[in-house]
Amino acid sequence: MAQSIERSCTMLVHFDKPSSATEIKEALEGNDPHAKIQAMQKAIMMLLNGEQLPALFITIIRYVLPSEDHTIQKLLLLYLETIEKTDASGKLLPEMILICQNLRNNLQHPNEYIRGVTLRFLCRIREEEILEPLIPSILACLEHRHSYVRRNAVLAINALYKLPKGELLLVDAPELIEKVLQSEQDLSTKRNAFQMLCNHAQPLAVNYLLSQVDNVAHWGDILQMAVLELIRKVCRSNPNEKGKYIKIILALLQSTSSAVVYECAVTLVSLSNAPSAIKAAANCYCQMLVSQSDNNVKLIVLDRLQELKERHRSVMQAMLMDVLRALATPNMDIRKKTLDIALDLITQQNIDEVVMVLKKEVMKTQNKDLEKGAEYRHLLVHAIHECAANFPDIAANVIHLLMDFLGDTNSSSALDVVFFVREIMETNPKLRPTILERLIDTFSQIRSSRVCSCALWILSEYSTSVEDIHAALEVIRSGLGSMPFIKDKDEKDDAEEVEDVPAPAMPASNRPAVLPDGSYATQTALADTFALPASMAANAPNLRTLLLSGDFFLGGVVAGTLTKLLLRLRQLQGQTSYRMAAEAMLFVAAILRLGESPQMAHPIDADSMDRMVTCLQAQEEKVWLDACNSSFAAMIKDKQTREAEEAKATDKQAMAQPDELIDFHHLKSRRGMSQLELEDEVATDLQKATGLVDTHTTDSSHLNRVLQLTGLADPVYAEAYVTVHQYDIVLDVTVINRTGDTLQNLCLELATMGDLKLVERPQNYTLSPGATQTIRANIKVSSTETGAIFGNIVYESTGYSERSVVVLNDIHIDIMDYISPASCPDVQFRSMWAEFEWENKVAINTTITDVNEFLNHIVTSTNMKCLTPPSALSGSCGFLAANLYAKSVFGEDALVNLSVEKGADGKLSGYIRIRSKTQGIALSLGDKLILKQKG
Repeated sequence: MAQSIERSCTMLVHFDKPSSATEIKEALEGNDPHAKIQAMQKAIMMLLNGEQLPALFITIIRYVLPSEDHTIQKLLLLYLETIEKTDASGKLLPEMILICQNLRNNLQHPNEYIRGVTLRFLCRIREEEILEPLIPSILACLEHRHSYVRRNAVLAINALYKLPKGELLLVDAPELIEKVLQSEQDLSTKRNAFQMLCNHAQPLAVNYLLSQVDNVAHWGDILQMAVLELIRKVCRSNPNEKGKYIKIILALLQSTSSAVVYECAVTLVSLSNAPSAIKAAANCYCQMLVSQSDNNVKLIVLDRLQELKERHRSVMQAMLMDVLRALATPNMDIRKKTLDIALDLITQQNIDEVVMVLKKEVMKTQNKDLEKGAEYRHLLVHAIHECAANFPDIAANVIHLLMDFLGDTNSSSALDVVFFVREIMETNPKLRPTILERLIDTFSQIRSSRVCSCALWILSEYSTSVEDIHAALEVIRSGLGSMPFIKDKDEKDDAEEVEDVPAPAMPASNRPAVLPDGSYATQTALADTFALPASMAANAPNLRTLLLSGDFFLGGVVAGTLTKLLLRLRQLQGQTSYRMAAEAMLFVAAILRLGESPQMAHPIDADSMDRMVTCLQAQEEKVWLDACNSSFAAMIKDKQTREAEEAKATDKQAMAQPDELIDFHHLKSRRGMSQLELEDEVATDLQKATGLVDTHTTDSSHLNRVLQLTGLADPVYAEAYVTVHQYDIVLDVTVINRTGDTLQNLCLELATMGDLKLVERPQNYTLSPGATQTIRANIKVSSTETGAIFGNIVYESTGYSERSVVVLNDIHIDIMDYISPASCPDVQFRSMWAEFEWENKVAINTTITDVNEFLNHIVTSTNMKCLTPPSALSGSCGFLAANLYAKSVFGEDALVNLSVEKGADGKLSGYIRIRSKTQGIALSLGDKLILKQKG
């Protein structure tokens, strides 16, 4: 099929309120300048949106052309820029001759503004028949007294010289511009002239630059930017000449303009791999991190530092402390990116300095006035955790500082600390006594249920001496307070009151929480946020307060901790302490009694009750004392193995693929450009982004994206080739006239549903019998929502008075094009699961009979990553629970929990739960799973 050449467009204005041509014509024929301005604006917008207004041209020539109003004259030029100036064969329309005389008069106008805007208009004209008579007037403007005219005259000559016959029309243009460059004093004009020589007469630009080497440092910033662009071009074409320009680049590094310094650093990195050059560039980036106030600039600089880190790690390791100065910026995105870069550059030589900086930053977060202090503290705690995990020698220096935050009101940072403590207790046996002592001292400050649960497990697992066990039991006793929790009615007149701490009058808000095995447990909002009155929270023991708020899962943890401590005490002493055993049984029984009390907002759940009853009857020491520690040690070992494999895989990533083109500078062509040369080919990059360039893909991959829009029996056949490029969707609709008549004013009318927006309205076409036309439509995407594109083709046929309509098939947007696998910590996953309000529950209905095979199929179909480690998925028990995670290009999170069980009949059953912050992802992923899960 023939590929049509799309008409070039220099303007794009959205306009969805069409006016009639009669109204515009009447306004233009009047004498009101304001009405003429409004009418011209409407006419231009209608032309840009595909309307044809042929009868309006003569009216504008008669009534608008003679106007002296500057706004009207500017709109007139915009109108002339918009209208079609050639016929179907490419010849200039006869009426365009009327415009040439007016343009010549404007170029000789005494007002510099009229001259300037006319010259800017000529920069966007491609018809050589219009431009050729105007060349003497354009050249005369180079000597105008006003710099605004001279500046735009240089731009016009540059644009005219680019045309296919431009070198014939302006033979001596480079020499003329060189003279202007030598004598010009205006900075903008000099920059335009220098840019013109760079593009069309590079030797002249190089000669001028080398003759002015000593003055380059004193030029203006825009001219210095042009100099750096020229240096990059010259050095790419002639790498042996790099030495000539190093002096200029080093001189420009001292510029007062941040933009020039940034471009100098980019140029140095692109031209040289020498450590001194890389260090100079990195030093410039680090200085910009401190000196620039714009957060967007800092994020761009951090991206550049990230690139340097991947290619020149040894140089960046020496600059690590300078990079960490960016932590002074209050923006969380900058801090997070800075920590990500720093953690990858830590070595044995700089670890102490890095930890010292992180400790100082952690101390700053204790200031209550600090914005987002809790979130920043969580980032720092996580960073210190990674440092201690990679360099165990410094764990002793930071562990005591971090343990001060176990009682943090931000449960996520406190949870990260207690997980860190748990890991250090397993990997560093020498630190266990001091950490255990510190944990016992700070246990009463913990106010989060999950932190309490983990801390109790640490106490039960690593209290290996009689003294430690007694200290742990005393801490638990203090945390629970006096028994019972609630007194019976016949014991006291005020029996409904709770001893020490009254039960909360307001009912606790419950929400389901997903456990590691995929099952749900009741999670109380009060347990995590500790939303009790301040007077009650300040005086009550922590464990007692959490139990009274309805957290019976913690009650099961307390029962298990007491059981394990008593069994270990019996193992050490050789006999059971009946007093301690009785006291532990009293505590467990009191918790069970509390769970059955009608005064509680909700009763105890069956799982927690079974666990506590089991603890009362526990006799098997091996399971409690050995198996728990062995399981945790295996989990830590598996985690370290996976992290080592991921790091190894990252290090093994190839810097170049085997089938990549080799860049031979002497045999260079457009198809063999290096990545650096592609920076100057914006048009090619844009074509590749929209799928217009032949990227050597197979025919089958193209056919997979072709959608049939009409039937084969329709008078107009249409099919669309869909190209998805992150935030844009490009539709190349091929239309074929299958009738024997000429179709006039054929128009593709599209509409969208969801967060899709049509950028521009396609123009009208005329199709002869059997002719083919390709119409392009651009769709903007703003979020990962369920979207559809629908519409019709409207045309007029000879012999018919009414317009004909062909309805098109709908085009549905696939969510898989916008989400990609990602990873997140387990704590963050659970936090988002509890926070996100949109959930979609999909029942499993599949012909697959193996649970692991079904999981792999879901991961592949949904483009998600399984966060559950492989060791937790091994075995063949017939039950599987896994968490999946993905992130969209718009930064939206998609969480999936898969719980599947194999029944006695061999079929799989269960549910797939999807949670997201937006409804669109939850519904779209659910629909995709319903279609794909059958395999």
